[in-house]
Amino acid sequence: MEVDGIISAIVIGIVIGVLGRLVVPGRQRIGILWTIVVGIIAALIGSALAGAFGVADTKGVDWVEWLIQIGLAALGVAALDRSKAGR
Repeated sequence: MEVDGIISAIVIGIVIGVLGRLVVPGRQRIGILWTIVVGIIAALIGSALAGAFGVADTKGVDWVEWLIQIGLAALGVAALDRSKAGR
């Protein structure tokens, strides 16, 4: 992954984190900063997974890559929320 790919993953990660938070039902006990961090991590891992499955570079919008990233962000937000609830 090149520098421009990392920068775009960070920007997209912010959006992915918010979308992932919206997918998780109920109220989350984590702040927006944690949501953004989870989104950035989900975007980076999702891009790597999409590349491994060969769906990262398609003609047009990469819907499968976006769905992978949003799913990972939702899992990350839910996991972090549960870990915060246990404390």
